[in-house]
Amino acid sequence: MADDTEARLTAVPAPPTFPEAGDTSADYLERRTLRRGSAGWLLLTGLGVAYVVSGDFSGWNVGLDKGGFGGLAIATVLMGAMYACLVFSLAELSTILPTAGGGYGFARRALGPWGGFLTGTAILIEYILAPAAIVIFIGDYVESLGLFGLTSSWPVYLGCFVVFIGVHLWGVGEALRFSLVVTAIAVAALLIFAVGAFTDFGADRLNDIPVDAGAFGSNSWLPLGVLGIWAAFPFGMWFFLGVEGVPLAAEEAKDPVRSMPKALSISMGILALLALITFFAATGAQGADAVKSAGNPLVVALEGDGGPTALSRFVNYAGLAGLVASFFSLIYAGSRQLFALSRAGYLPRFLSLTSKRKAPYLGLVIPGAIGFALAAATGDGARMLNIAVFGATISYALMALSHMVLRRREPDLERPYRTPGGILTSSVAFVLALSALVATFLVDKDAAFIALAVYAVALAYFAIYSRHHLVASAPEEEFAALAEAEAELDLD
Repeated sequence: MADDTEARLTAVPAPPTFPEAGDTSADYLERRTLRRGSAGWLLLTGLGVAYVVSGDFSGWNVGLDKGGFGGLAIATVLMGAMYACLVFSLAELSTILPTAGGGYGFARRALGPWGGFLTGTAILIEYILAPAAIVIFIGDYVESLGLFGLTSSWPVYLGCFVVFIGVHLWGVGEALRFSLVVTAIAVAALLIFAVGAFTDFGADRLNDIPVDAGAFGSNSWLPLGVLGIWAAFPFGMWFFLGVEGVPLAAEEAKDPVRSMPKALSISMGILALLALITFFAATGAQGADAVKSAGNPLVVALEGDGGPTALSRFVNYAGLAGLVASFFSLIYAGSRQLFALSRAGYLPRFLSLTSKRKAPYLGLVIPGAIGFALAAATGDGARMLNIAVFGATISYALMALSHMVLRRREPDLERPYRTPGGILTSSVAFVLALSALVATFLVDKDAAFIALAVYAVALAYFAIYSRHHLVASAPEEEFAALAEAEAELDLD
């Protein structure tokens, strides 16, 4: 089936222009090649969980402060539904076009060059800002644990970017195996935490946040009213944020047509289970009010007023492992999205050059340098993560829309995997993504406007320059050209 897809991609001749002076189309792509067949479904599943697992250790609990236990519970269910619908939609799209472009490639065919660039840029904002935010949290963990005697976090930021980018430069197979091991440690720690926390569980503690009598619809279940549900949306997302990045590994996967849907589905199932047990265990152990503002809610849930225990110390160190897993995998995702956009000419083409080990070295180093600079200069991990969430919600809406458009416009397109529920499923993802996008303004409107400003600069670059210099031989562009050629034949 994958061979049929490749045959279709090569069936449409590129325009008689070359990507760069002196380059043939073959030479251009040869210098921009990833290592194929490096990841099977297990490594891809590990990648999907690694993107997200740090969110179980911290961040989600702030949603309790926005909506109370009931508000965050409803928000988490709705955001979980959004991600499930999106994941099933992406599973179908990734079997149609198994390349490193991911969401950009899907939107390019469905929505044209502007849609492709809008989607790819939104994904890039998410995957460049999120590692910068997470490395700040890693620095905070290292300081709080008293490791290495550090009193400043910037050496931690630098060390993380240098070491983990180095692993990625070594090779994608090695990188994903490292990620799988660290992720397994983090997941095991969450399960052990849940066993310990549930021994001191009290249902009456779930609703112990004081009720705001002035909030519309407020009660013990919704202490901050109905609007609190909406305000908690971005924090319900933290249990799943990033899982949509699995298709970015399609070009390096073994049999992506089969492994992508399997990895996406299993990843989503694992994350939903972890979200359920972590949310209830942490909140019920010490109460929603106790953990709502904690930087390390799982440790607070275990310790209460009794001080550190062996289990809380273990979870504290495991939280560091979870942060490392997400940081490491998000660097990978950002480099692949940057690679695909650059290879197709949407961004400067030199960013997609690959090394002898088939790693996009500039696509790793340059975003890493930007991330380090942002982390060292601001130290504001929450603000950067909110910017990343804003970019993510835009990309979700556009990817869901791409699925809907392709189902309507090209119903006969070969689909080795078909989304259960079809357009209805992607429509649910689309509506919920738009709702989450609006909710980001309720949480941090400054972060939303900063993201919009970055978006505006990128769009200006595309409008003025890069849309006139796209590379027709890039896989995602050939895929779109195939649709245009078929449409012209139908007209004739």
